[in-house]
Amino acid sequence: MGPDDARTQEEQDGQETVQGDGTEYRIQIKEKFCIMWDKKSLFGEPEDFHLGVAQEHQELLEHLFDVDVKTGEQPQTVVLQGAAGVGKTTLVRKAIVDWAQGNLYQQRFSYVFYFNAREINQLREQSFVQMISKDWPSREGPIERIMSEPSSLLFIIDSFDELNFAFEEPEFVLCEDWTQVHPVSFLMSSLLRKVMLPESSLLVTTRPTACKKLKPLLKNQRSVELLGMSESARKEYIYQFFEDKKRAFQVFNSLRSNEKLFSMCKVPLVCCAICTYLDQQMEMGGDVSLTCKTTTTLFTCYISSFFAPVDGSCTSIPNQSQLRSLCHLAARGVWTLTSVFYREDLRKHGLTKSDVSIFLDRNILQKDTEYENCYVFTHLHVQEFLAAMFYVLKDNWETRDRSLQSFEDVKLLLEANSGQDPHLTQMKCFLFGLLNEDLVKQLETTLNCTMSLEIKGKILQWLEILGKSEHFPTQLEFLELFLCLYETQDEAFISQAMKPFQKAVIDVCEKVHLLVSSFCLKHCQYLRAVKLSVTVSCETMLNSSRPAALWDDGHITHCWQDLCSVLHTNEHLRELELCHSNLGELAMKTFYQELRHPNCKLQKLLLRFLSFPGGCQDIANSLIDNQNLMHLDLKGSDIGDNGVKSLCEALKHPECKLQNLSLESCNLTTVCCLNISKALLRSQSLRFLNLSTNHLLDDGIKLLCEALGHPKCHLERLSLESCGLTVAGCEDLSLAVINNKRLTHLCLADNILGDDGIKFVTDALKNPQCNLQSLVLRRCHFTSLSGEHLSSALLCNRSLTHLDLGSNWLQDDGVKLLCDAFQHPSCHLQKLALLGCALTSTCCLDLASAILNNTHLRSLDLGHNDLQDYGVKVLSEALRHPNCNIERLGLEYCGLTSLCCQDLSSVLRSNQNLIKINLRQNTLGHEGVMKLCEVLRSPECKLKVLGVCKEAFDEESRKLLEAVQVSNPHLIIKHDYTDHNDEDGSWWRCT
Repeated sequence: MGPDDARTQEEQDGQETVQGDGTEYRIQIKEKFCIMWDKKSLFGEPEDFHLGVAQEHQELLEHLFDVDVKTGEQPQTVVLQGAAGVGKTTLVRKAIVDWAQGNLYQQRFSYVFYFNAREINQLREQSFVQMISKDWPSREGPIERIMSEPSSLLFIIDSFDELNFAFEEPEFVLCEDWTQVHPVSFLMSSLLRKVMLPESSLLVTTRPTACKKLKPLLKNQRSVELLGMSESARKEYIYQFFEDKKRAFQVFNSLRSNEKLFSMCKVPLVCCAICTYLDQQMEMGGDVSLTCKTTTTLFTCYISSFFAPVDGSCTSIPNQSQLRSLCHLAARGVWTLTSVFYREDLRKHGLTKSDVSIFLDRNILQKDTEYENCYVFTHLHVQEFLAAMFYVLKDNWETRDRSLQSFEDVKLLLEANSGQDPHLTQMKCFLFGLLNEDLVKQLETTLNCTMSLEIKGKILQWLEILGKSEHFPTQLEFLELFLCLYETQDEAFISQAMKPFQKAVIDVCEKVHLLVSSFCLKHCQYLRAVKLSVTVSCETMLNSSRPAALWDDGHITHCWQDLCSVLHTNEHLRELELCHSNLGELAMKTFYQELRHPNCKLQKLLLRFLSFPGGCQDIANSLIDNQNLMHLDLKGSDIGDNGVKSLCEALKHPECKLQNLSLESCNLTTVCCLNISKALLRSQSLRFLNLSTNHLLDDGIKLLCEALGHPKCHLERLSLESCGLTVAGCEDLSLAVINNKRLTHLCLADNILGDDGIKFVTDALKNPQCNLQSLVLRRCHFTSLSGEHLSSALLCNRSLTHLDLGSNWLQDDGVKLLCDAFQHPSCHLQKLALLGCALTSTCCLDLASAILNNTHLRSLDLGHNDLQDYGVKVLSEALRHPNCNIERLGLEYCGLTSLCCQDLSSVLRSNQNLIKINLRQNTLGHEGVMKLCEVLRSPECKLKVLGVCKEAFDEESRKLLEAVQVSNPHLIIKHDYTDHNDEDGSWWRCT
């Protein structure tokens, strides 16, 4: 509480008498803000449109500080976020007017104070009392009495994103005393962080782009998003804007066909500006459908209209230098999240008062009427467009401010990711749009300027590097790239740009994604694989059962048809994955038509986690009609036993060439096994079958075994993981494995076989007719008792090279028995997995002996066992020996510390065969990392892949690992060690 030394008691008593309930303050606030709260300023014409929207926003205001239903707590801080121009400022000003009129927050807040970023930015040093007293009536006080009840105060901080403060002060130095004079940035930080007046309430408005900066400052905030006009509201607005309903229909359909433009129209001011321009264009006989093709096309026309002569008058047009200066200012603003500029900013960019007046006259810049010395672009999208122009006007540009050079490099903009830098996304799209030669000519003519398209070459070089990068693709980056390429509307350029890419990953979660993907994919002639998912808004349209003509005026349908046509127009496309989508019968029929097209060269089709409303008959027909299809994966799709019946009929057809079929997690039961069994006897092509995670049970396996053991069965790989197989079914399977001369790969993981079941399996392995090369027995519930059976089987078997025994209770005794076989010359095992087998360092001596004596062994995975440092020390003796041929070693989660790193270092230095080692989830510490890095930098070390999670180490250790990657470019450090090339547990899935 501040002192009252400056007042006599008599003066204070007199002011308290005048104060009453703060009526004068309310009157003054109401007079000030009622002028600002002009509904037309938010929504533009038509005059009556705002009423419904205003009511919706009124309800939003009333409930901002309601008690949270889940937590039962009332929020003290509310963040109102929304896009530029969506109406945040107008809404909070309405809130303060409603409060002043006694219509809002009367029981909650005795006083409401309003701070606007544009005004605060121009303040220097003040006390907090001085800041809130700016709107205080001269006769009203005392401030101490008001501040003594902070829980009844609401502070509105409007346009946080415009504040020019870093907010980097540590919290312990902030100010609690609202009477002390400090820099205004310091006071705002103290208020936001609840150091000053912690019991008070805050309402903060911001653009989403500043949320990352705001969030760390606030405690227990509630976030509310102001979305702007809904789809129906935008339609209503457009139809009320135009008196001529035919024009309204044209404009609405043109905007609706470009989802990105239509989304921009959520902002009332943008919608009003676009409608106004399109109305003028139609008056002159223009084609609005062409103008609305891309955002760049519309804004090129829109910006050009600013420079068109008005009523035949010849007003001044900016010269090249002035235009460059303005575009430079715009670009810097977009990069630094700055939308409000002050005279000093304009001066730094070489813009004089006369320069500024030209842009003010043309309505490109606007001067703030409320706050002196503030300038803004007409709208953020105008700023973003001019910012993009900077990069094509940039030739011979001499930078006046050397500190700004970084963002002038177009490579930085191209590399910007919309996930990390969303504020750059639209500028990037405009830049690609400005590669369109027709638009450039239009701007050059209208603005009387010279632009360069040399940047095209730089973009193509960047895309070539990107296409060859192992970190690409991701869903986000591909959609962002397609959004940019669509803006060019240059088919030849898109074809050239996408030439380096062989795989695309696309998640269509908005209609605009379908639009740009369908357009761009047609020109990606070198793609070999596409992964596609259709989710959220589009699936509703594509899941419709209505005739195509009624689907959103056929636009969505047309885009889907265009996208599917890639199946036959792209002669290089060999693989397509369509996953996690809920497509309707009509959409799927379109897809199947393209799949059966004579020119479709697709070989691998993955339809994962889909529903098939029309059943599986169309898929089955496609297998017969398209003889290029050799791989079908239906993982997670609920096809059921009836779907399998259709597929099996296709498999029996002589025209079907399918080799690989995955029906993992397809809700199959014992019933389907008879159909599969018959198909296995008739199919001449099927080689791989994955039936994992289905409720087949022993009875189903028995039916399958009748075919498996038959000479006509051509199957080579079979996965029965998690199929409910028990010891009862193992005898049938054992006989089938012996009789089938072609079966080389078998996965029985996650079935309760037990020691008795393993005995049947090993009996089969002992038979000289058994040709199994790979056997997966992970999580099969057997113990060390099975060690002897497995050991004797390995001594008899001449074909088995890959054995996975992970997650079984083998223990040291079981491994000791196995090692007796491993070190025997007749054991040909090359890859052994013993993950999670309850092993300790005790078994390492036996394993070391096996490593030395088995010259065939290449891969050994001992992860998730308690080997500890001593176990590694014992193993290292063998790993360093010249006879050791181990290439891949798994030691993940083995209880290792820095003490083992010296042994591991010596192994890496001396073993020239070891190229992959997994050390994830071990506490190696900084000392251990230092020892490893020392050898990893050495030319003697041949390691190619190191499995460690860099994030698990301290900063100094991370830097060491990063430095190693720079000095040793052949080394890959992976935090996720899944390695499909090593058949380390995924081969049986037939992927």
